[in-house]
Amino acid sequence: MTWGKVTTFVVLYLALCYLALASIGAPDQVSLLWPASGLALAFALRYGLIWCLPLAVALFLFHSLFEREPGLLTVVSIGANVGGLVAALLYLRWRGEERMLSIRGGFLLLQAAMLMSLVSGLVGIGGLGLIGDPAGNLFWPSVLQWALGDLLGIVCITPATLLALSRTRESVEAAAELDYAGARGKLLWLVLLTLSLLLIFMSGFGRSSYVLGLSVVPVALVVWSAIRLPPIWTAFGNAVTGLAIANMIGLGLSGFEPPTEMTDRLYLLVFLVLLALFPMILMASTHEIRKSSRQLFHRATTDIDTGLPNRTAFEVTARGLLDSTGAPWTLGYLDFDHFTLVNDTASHAAGDALIKAVASLLGTSLYPGDRVFRIGGDEFALLFQCQGREAELRAERVLRAVESFRTGWDGHILSTTASIGLATLKPGQGDYAQLLSQADAACFTAKELGGNRLCIADQNSAALQDRTDAMQWAVRIRQALNQNLFELHCQDIRTLGDGAGQGRHFEILLRLREPGSGRLLPPGLFIPAAERFQLGPKIDRHVIDLVLGWMEAHPAEARTVSACAINLSAGSMQDESFAPFLRERLSRSSFPAYKIIFEITETSAMHDLAHAQALIAELRRLGCRFALDDFGSGFCSFKYLQTLDVDIFKIDGGFVRDMQTSELSQSVIRAITEIAHVLKKTTVAEHCETEELGTQLRALGVDKVQGFGIHRPQPIDDYFAA
Repeated sequence: MTWGKVTTFVVLYLALCYLALASIGAPDQVSLLWPASGLALAFALRYGLIWCLPLAVALFLFHSLFEREPGLLTVVSIGANVGGLVAALLYLRWRGEERMLSIRGGFLLLQAAMLMSLVSGLVGIGGLGLIGDPAGNLFWPSVLQWALGDLLGIVCITPATLLALSRTRESVEAAAELDYAGARGKLLWLVLLTLSLLLIFMSGFGRSSYVLGLSVVPVALVVWSAIRLPPIWTAFGNAVTGLAIANMIGLGLSGFEPPTEMTDRLYLLVFLVLLALFPMILMASTHEIRKSSRQLFHRATTDIDTGLPNRTAFEVTARGLLDSTGAPWTLGYLDFDHFTLVNDTASHAAGDALIKAVASLLGTSLYPGDRVFRIGGDEFALLFQCQGREAELRAERVLRAVESFRTGWDGHILSTTASIGLATLKPGQGDYAQLLSQADAACFTAKELGGNRLCIADQNSAALQDRTDAMQWAVRIRQALNQNLFELHCQDIRTLGDGAGQGRHFEILLRLREPGSGRLLPPGLFIPAAERFQLGPKIDRHVIDLVLGWMEAHPAEARTVSACAINLSAGSMQDESFAPFLRERLSRSSFPAYKIIFEITETSAMHDLAHAQALIAELRRLGCRFALDDFGSGFCSFKYLQTLDVDIFKIDGGFVRDMQTSELSQSVIRAITEIAHVLKKTTVAEHCETEELGTQLRALGVDKVQGFGIHRPQPIDDYFAA
């Protein structure tokens, strides 16, 4: 409570009291409404029970200024008004409702207003009867008239005053200005409301008995404001309309005749209360609906962890910019570099803390007008309100800010770097999916180049085009896995010389049936993309399921198999869950594990030699065998022969193709074969395209051969039917 607020309240209270007295046109009349009660309730709701003291002071000044002999009448008035106010505040505190701009809050406020009016009327009329005032002779009708006058004043004045005093800051829960009519709509409403009140005033000079019917015009405008305008406008319009009509009637203006009978006054007061109450109920209802809609929209478009707009909000914004006209923007696709290291070393909670901290940093690193969205786990979208070199400079500023940022968490100092892909957003050109794909591809290219840098999307860039093609293949691979579009082909691996006819030894080769055209696509088209996007383990498991499923469905053919070679990707070699998966799958299969040979490449094994050897040992215990594919192509092949416990060395096809023209290739093949035999391993020469090559390989001591000159791959059904 400050002296400024107290002075303002007292002045306004006295002004409203004077307005109520001015509406009395004859000595035997009483005021139809008491707007000062609404002012007192609004201030008390805003500032608390202590506001009963300024109310008592205002009432004392009122009776001192406007009554010739205040005396006991002042005491009765103060007791009635303060008593009613205290009763209303205690009731609201007991019910515990603070949201007055809602249906529940509005009805509680109405209940409190009715209680305040009734208590004030009982105390006031009862006090007047005790001091011998004639107004106390008709007790219950007088109490009802007092209460209805106070209630009308509260309905008209309290909402407008309360909203003016609250000065609530715009929040995400409140309805946005865009939900309401604009400046033109507000001005039009204000003009029409003024004209409607003037219409009532001017029409009354015709002495029509039905001029009160015109009150529906300003009331209809207040109802319109409840639907289309902010609450303060509705409350203001309702207050002005209520005061204007009540004073016209009280003063007998515009053809109105003030009611002289108690019954007429009560009927008129009930009518005016209902007339003023309906727009307030509608206002509370529409405001609550708008508020709920804004809350739902905010939750749907906001990331809970960081408070930033989420992917949905980004898509809406980006599509809106694409559909608009104006200057181009630049989309920046930001992704943290090696962020999994933070989760793995410090915990996922630490990773979440770092994301929140960097999200705040991004918001402060942007220029006015630029925007940031969180569109994934550690992925953010930046919209720069510029293009070209200026956008690059802003993106580089963001990268340097992220690089230099440090934050503490549970004794750790957390930091990271980021990569950004830039794509130009041109209004009216392109679409959302294409724009996001370009920026994402550019970001991935920046990460592949080492990270902590930016890359600009350029359709003519070979690296970016390669990335885009790989992304498209990744989508097609996932579709093929879901729709079972992969097919198995088999290629013979034949023994040279003695030992032939010991059963079928073949390698499983994968093909993808292209939807629509029905073409069979070779693995060279999709395996690189699968490895790039870590889809190798999924494909490996799918192939194993297909092979074992076919063998289980064809037991007679399965008995003719001596060795079935299946390629294993580098991802499966590092997958901790692969061995448990294979163990479980073999446990319910009729196809024996010893007939399965997993082919691994030298490069995939060298990636983590200890882990590769551990996996080989574990799968060997299940009965599986191993072949080292493309042997000899690496620099360290011979060094790891004893470390990697494999059964078969598959000699790289490059040496086989060159052996007729290169003595070096012949020497390498001979050396591999001799070392393999010393280690009691088997050798298989790949890419044997002619019978002549087969004869030469046999002379060099190679055990088995594989290639188009021996057997062309066939679908698995055809292979076993041959």
